[in-house]
Amino acid sequence: MCGITGKICINGGVVNEADIEAMNEAIKHRGPDDGGVFLSPKKNVGLGHRRLSIIDLSPLGHQPMSFLDRYWIVFNGEIYNFQEQREKMVSSGYVFRSKTDTEVIMALYDKYREGCLKYLRGMFSFAIYDAKEETLFCARDRVGKKPFKYYWDGKMFMFASELKAILTQPEYRKEPDYVAIHHYLTYQYCPAPFTGFTGIRKLEPAHYIFLDIKNGRLENKQYWELNYTKKLSLSEGDWIDRILNKLDESVKIRMISDVPLGAFLSGGIDSSAIVALMSRHSTVPIKTFSIGFSDIKYNELPYAKMVAEQFKTDHREFIVEPHAMELLPMLVNHYEEPYADSSALPTYYVSKLSREHVTVALNGDGGDENFAGYSRYSALKFSNMYRKFKSIHNLIIKPTLDISKHYLKRNSLYRGQIFSDTLSESAGRRYVNYICYFTDAFKKQIYSDLFSAKFKNIDSSSLVADQFSRAGSDDVGEQAMFADFVTYLPEDLLAKVDIASMAVSLEGRSPFLDHEFLEMTAQIPFKLKLHGFNHKKFILKKALKNILPHDVMYRKKMGFGIPIHSWFRNELKDYSYDMLLSEVAMNRGIFKKEEIAKLLDEHNTTRIDHGHRIWSLITLEHWFREFFD
Repeated sequence: MCGITGKICINGGVVNEADIEAMNEAIKHRGPDDGGVFLSPKKNVGLGHRRLSIIDLSPLGHQPMSFLDRYWIVFNGEIYNFQEQREKMVSSGYVFRSKTDTEVIMALYDKYREGCLKYLRGMFSFAIYDAKEETLFCARDRVGKKPFKYYWDGKMFMFASELKAILTQPEYRKEPDYVAIHHYLTYQYCPAPFTGFTGIRKLEPAHYIFLDIKNGRLENKQYWELNYTKKLSLSEGDWIDRILNKLDESVKIRMISDVPLGAFLSGGIDSSAIVALMSRHSTVPIKTFSIGFSDIKYNELPYAKMVAEQFKTDHREFIVEPHAMELLPMLVNHYEEPYADSSALPTYYVSKLSREHVTVALNGDGGDENFAGYSRYSALKFSNMYRKFKSIHNLIIKPTLDISKHYLKRNSLYRGQIFSDTLSESAGRRYVNYICYFTDAFKKQIYSDLFSAKFKNIDSSSLVADQFSRAGSDDVGEQAMFADFVTYLPEDLLAKVDIASMAVSLEGRSPFLDHEFLEMTAQIPFKLKLHGFNHKKFILKKALKNILPHDVMYRKKMGFGIPIHSWFRNELKDYSYDMLLSEVAMNRGIFKKEEIAKLLDEHNTTRIDHGHRIWSLITLEHWFREFFD
């Protein structure tokens, strides 16, 4: 696991070694073990690398790495099938100097060009400079585990694992992207290709960039997409066998490491399954790490401990308290884009705790996206059925909701109102309203008049809603699952773990997101994932029935959030008012002061929970202060 940087000049520009060194220094935390710089003979191409040694700890793993006196690569990630591919390439006549997966990627590229990507099983972002053809080939893994951010103005191409490396370069003029901020307030993250900075973009998952340096031509293409159209008709028993066998294989190949290895253990089904399978392939106790809270509604430690005891792991725990908010400015700097998933805080803590004992940690990310683990899929399917009774709803239920919400001001009624008001919308747009932080109507209410006028013709909802038609499925639940897979998963969940873990130089691995496992689970009929309206992860739970404790399998889903609703009503109440109503915040011209005050007051005097919205506004304000003040 590493950090990569690069700077390429078109039409006569020159890259200095100091430029690449500065970019490398900005992401040193991603690779504290080693660093390197490559400059082409013409000095129009510069590549940089920071290394966290995992496989082949020898100096032969140093990057930028060359191959055949023609190619130079900077690579971030792990290729789990590289040994198999290495043997095939040796049979084809290729000779290798190291035992690294890095060198195998270049051999595959030499033989197959962009077709090399279909042979890579793992997580990656990389750039390969071909000195003979004067081209640059950049790629990101299928799911979006590893980040790749870039700047391109037709004269210069710059890229890095984290955009803060690009910010070090004098050619880039830093400006906030207010369109990205508008989208962020809907989703809690900046959807790709937005980053929050004008001119800096994210390479989408399963995409590659090909840059012809001589002619200054850049193309961006997608090379893979998950396909839900080909379902297999198998018995539940056959699916159980397939799921367990493939997941076990996915876990096993992710346990290859030349450094200490462990696992995040939340106490939920997904991470517990990973720990259970890891224990099959280890002769020593698996090191497991868990985070909890004093608020019992958010504390999963008892379940994590139950799993740790069953599989006799070497287990460690940590409790997160409200004073942890002191870390928020540091986290905002690391996340670098506007980002409001509050579980970034416990993810950072569990990463920090883990790094004291291991260098690699497996996790359960992707279980919900594989097996329909979110309640919102059920809500969407229910709303599809409920639309048949729209006339009764409009006559009786909607007026009752309108009156009740006005007088009782409860969160359940607030959410019921959103459900009611969006029944006439398409499934995709209904879904966005269920999952969003601020609806379009809410944003219009809190925006200043000047700021609101900028977004009359900019539709945030379409960024997710339009994904429904790409799913290749007639089931709205499966369409929503696909939309999450290509938006929420890479932009929120995977970014969260990558940034939090790499901030402390820890590598995270996700067996549920193995692309071969994903392609298999995409063939499972959706009714075996969401059985009826309430039985989420139906077939996965059946597969794990005799492996995990019953109380872990069938308890209420808690997620991995923090009790911000309580913190902002108690310990952090004054902090939230001071931060969001400050003169500095109001002078940005984005929000109406009276509306932000109303939101804070409503959170503290009614039963409507605005905790996640307050958190998103606070992290946005910290972002402005960190990068622009």
